[in-house]
Amino acid sequence: MIIRRQAGFTLIEIMVVVVILGVLAAMVAPNILSRPDQAKTTVAHSDIEAIAQALELYRLDNGFYPSTDQGLQALVVKPDFAPEPKHWNTEGYLKHTPLDPWGNPYLYLYPGNKGTYDLYSLAGDARAGGEGQNADIGNWASDS
Repeated sequence: MIIRRQAGFTLIEIMVVVVILGVLAAMVAPNILSRPDQAKTTVAHSDIEAIAQALELYRLDNGFYPSTDQGLQALVVKPDFAPEPKHWNTEGYLKHTPLDPWGNPYLYLYPGNKGTYDLYSLAGDARAGGEGQNADIGNWASDS
């Protein structure tokens, strides 16, 4: 008769793993938690790139970008005023109009002042301009 021994972890082994995880968390957490503004800036850059791709698809389908009046909502719901898109994707280009990491809508201007169109966030201070962490973040910025 063969007796099988149940395999498992001892309490000591589990405690060692918990202590190791605790030490790692204590070393990593301050680095992550001390940089929330930097993380928000990175998210804003990523959002702007994704919205810019949706704008490019809209232009490829329709031959033009949405007007400033139509705004980014034109990527979610088909505009019903001029210039009306003739080949608007029935699934839309975005699921919803996104908010920046600070809870404000992204701003869109076509034609733009700094490029074909301007797509930007006013960042944490919600005011045009700003420096450092409060600097506007837009599709014209080359430093991601």
